Amino acid sequence: MSVDLLLGLQWGDEGKGKIVDVLTKGYDIIARFQGGPNAGHTLEFDGIKHVLHTIPSGIFHPNAVNVVGNGVVIDPVIFRKEMEKLGDFPIDPYKNLLISRKAHLILPTHRLLDAASEAAKGKAKIGSTLKGIGPTYMDKTGRNGLRVGDLELPDWKERYRALADKHEKMIAFYDVDIQYDLKELEAEFLTAVEDLRKITFIDSEQYLFDALDSGKKILAEGAQGSLLDIDFGTYPYVTSSNTTAAGACTGLGIAPGTVGDVFGIFKAYTTRVGSGPFPTELFDQDGETMGRVGNEFGATTGRPRRCGWLDLVALKYAVRVNGVTRLMMMKADVLSGFDTIKVCTGYHYKGKQIQHLPYTLEAEHLTPIYKEMPGWKEDLTKMSKAEELPANLLAYITYLEEQLDTPIGIVSVGPDRTQTIHR
Repeated sequence: MSVDLLLGLQWGDEGKGKIVDVLTKGYDIIARFQGGPNAGHTLEFDGIKHVLHTIPSGIFHPNAVNVVGNGVVIDPVIFRKEMEKLGDFPIDPYKNLLISRKAHLILPTHRLLDAASEAAKGKAKIGSTLKGIGPTYMDKTGRNGLRVGDLELPDWKERYRALADKHEKMIAFYDVDIQYDLKELEAEFLTAVEDLRKITFIDSEQYLFDALDSGKKILAEGAQGSLLDIDFGTYPYVTSSNTTAAGACTGLGIAPGTVGDVFGIFKAYTTRVGSGPFPTELFDQDGETMGRVGNEFGATTGRPRRCGWLDLVALKYAVRVNGVTRLMMMKADVLSGFDTIKVCTGYHYKGKQIQHLPYTLEAEHLTPIYKEMPGWKEDLTKMSKAEELPANLLAYITYLEEQLDTPIGIVSVGPDRTQTIHR
């Protein structure tokens, strides 16, 4: 059997949580492979909106096992709050949730380090979610990190103390005004750790090996988006993990040869949260309309998302980097009402016209080239079949399929799991 991957193709917030939820009924295991509580995967059904940060988006399906892989970083405090919210629903998350022993833990001092580092950058800040993600991955690659499996060792508190003490010295080095009560933060952390220990810890790579050998169907769930990849994103305005398909191999321990379909999710337009270049960003009424109609606010931070037209150059790049086999277009309903839809097909870059993603996307070097297409007025939110979609939207979809040389298998026309059209 193979492992199918699902990941975002833009700067995150594409709607991965909804699609994982929609697809879960066809899989036995849903496995998160990178990122941490900086993710905000939104699911909506039965009139209720759910936001997951670390727990895989298949958690509401009782027949699916949900695995938090080794590539994920876990904040026990945030994880505890997620678990508490799940207690309001008729599911038993302790029954179908497993955590890799090799996943790294976010300490309270990681969050403080994140805040100190961002404050020290001043105007050059990268727009961190301040969840401690970057410092945790730094400790991971620096071989200093505390892992979930360490919680099973008798000296784990001594390991914690040594790392936290080191962090406090680093916070002092930044020489910024960060107010905190570490004893209070640690008390909350230690309580949350005890709750985390109630969940089953596993050697996740072996668990997945055995699952593949027994014919189980596995869907790997990515977080953030391809343009935020630490290697292939718009560096330095990126996250601290590999958000592309390659990250599923290192974040779960699966071999490249076991990868089956790669589902790439993108919005019918483009958004970005925080700092960083954004060639098609709009500062006019069209951008305001996208943000308002699309309810574009970060699920994790609450920050308003920057909005702009679809960047086909960046999307092609993401499709190629990930080896996408099937596309899924989200929020087509948000574009209803625009007389004209624009698509960026290339860039004017340093005096030349190019159709590829260059080393830098900074505005002083680059301006987008647009193709205009007729928009559509129809309300898509009540539609349930592909043949109901307006002709101009179908033309838009066909154009994108031709340019990306990849089929668009799903068109989302609203936030609810039922507002999903399969083509």
